[in-house]
Amino acid sequence: MTVTRLDDVRLTALVEQLADLLTDTVDGGASVGFLAPLDRAEAVAWWRGRAAAVAAGELAVWVAREGERVTGTVSLALPDKPNSRHRAELVKLMVGRESRGRGLGRRLLTTAERAAADAGITLLHLDTETGSPAEHLYRTAGWTRAGEIPDYAANPAGALRPTTLYFKRIGAGPADR
Repeated sequence: MTVTRLDDVRLTALVEQLADLLTDTVDGGASVGFLAPLDRAEAVAWWRGRAAAVAAGELAVWVAREGERVTGTVSLALPDKPNSRHRAELVKLMVGRESRGRGLGRRLLTTAERAAADAGITLLHLDTETGSPAEHLYRTAGWTRAGEIPDYAANPAGALRPTTLYFKRIGAGPADR
């Protein structure tokens, strides 16, 4: 299993596999912004749309692969405002259903956290569906629950669900400088 960061060219080359991962994730019930069933063409178009953000340095994307097969991904959305360059949002942590339960989610999360710290980011934040399996991962990885928002987003089945906000301080904070 390898985890690598993608540039826009490599992301474009893997867009079909990333689309398969996204449709599998949504079909598996994970709330990652899409309703089920997710049309594969829509998933391909969504991933193609991320290439420009990667090229612009606004989005960092990692993929996990077993051999040549993409089995997971995670991204960091990097802010463009001068007063928020110390933070990033963890987005679209996805692990294919066949690869779950083997620590891949934690490995992707750790990869993103380390890369963020290496880039001088000191604060990460995310939102996840309240009560989802992802919540357990974030809590056990040292993320702090900040609160819950009711009826925040529809799950893949279309039902409105609450989301829980989490944050994690990483790297050297202001008091450590």
